[in-house]
Amino acid sequence: MLNIPKPNPGPLEPGQRKQLILPILNKDGNLTRLFFIMMFVFILMGSISPSTFLSLDSFISMAYQFPVFGILSIAMMITMVSGGIDLSIVSIANLTSILAAGIMVKFLPPDASLMTSILIIAGAVACSVIMGLLCGLVNGIAVSLIGIPPILVTLGTMQLFMGIAIVITKGQAIVGLPMLFSDIGNGSLGIIPFPLIMFIICIILAYILLNKRAFGLKLQLVGTNPVASKYSGISNSVVLLKTYAFSGLFASIAGLLIIASTNSAKADFGTSYILQTILVAVMGGVNVKGGFGKISGVVMAVLTLQFLSTGLNALHVGNFFKDFIWGIALLLVMVINEVSNRIKEKKLVKQN
Repeated sequence: MLNIPKPNPGPLEPGQRKQLILPILNKDGNLTRLFFIMMFVFILMGSISPSTFLSLDSFISMAYQFPVFGILSIAMMITMVSGGIDLSIVSIANLTSILAAGIMVKFLPPDASLMTSILIIAGAVACSVIMGLLCGLVNGIAVSLIGIPPILVTLGTMQLFMGIAIVITKGQAIVGLPMLFSDIGNGSLGIIPFPLIMFIICIILAYILLNKRAFGLKLQLVGTNPVASKYSGISNSVVLLKTYAFSGLFASIAGLLIIASTNSAKADFGTSYILQTILVAVMGGVNVKGGFGKISGVVMAVLTLQFLSTGLNALHVGNFFKDFIWGIALLLVMVINEVSNRIKEKKLVKQN
């Protein structure tokens, strides 16, 4: 057998070298920028209040706080990748948590055995998750089959689910949850809080859905160009139904964490989380027009906002001023992303 030497292409010209390097930079540019923003916020908050912010107690406290809106941000991210949005995730979280809390309070006697407690708590959790899936399917049916814009559908269901929760509870909080369940929200495995473990599990689940299953590719195609995806053989309706069902699933998990940590369930808990989840998704590199989003970007955005929030709390900044900062941050991130995308488009046009 003859060994035919491969032709030597020779050194690359500057233009060819640039064409090979730019796609790599463009691919990771958003994540790189977000990483440096996260580190800048961490260093800034640490330098302003090192004794409070950089303490072990502060990090443990943060690990208990951010998993709730982090999981809600994953739910928001999935719907935004599809080209839509889900404004009802907080209402779904509250409604499903009220269902779980009501079951546990009503059917779990104080003197119940350990096995009975585990069975009733597991049943309450299962009912909550199923309710979250059903709420998500209601959104998905209205968006995919009826054709109503997602922002209008979820704005309406946000009020609907909140209204149902208020009717069930009559505006009162459900209290007296079993300590066995509350340990999930306030306990830890060593020094690692259980909420952080749940957040990591949700990250892994979302990563598998978006990167290791055909659903993720279909979701991005639907978000990028629904007409092209339809003619390529993808059922847009099925993809959207699954998308909003998964959103409801993650919202219900967040709701369970809320009642586990607060030992109560209310219909109006976490109303400020909607703005934060949108901010996290946009800051994490999710295209507001749909088609692109990475779970790693969402994780870094969640950590960035938590660092900022903890630092502002250490400075005794009021909640109203923090809402102002969230709004300014959201506008700045959208402007930066839009300018960055236009620069990339101009570079691609010049290359071609």
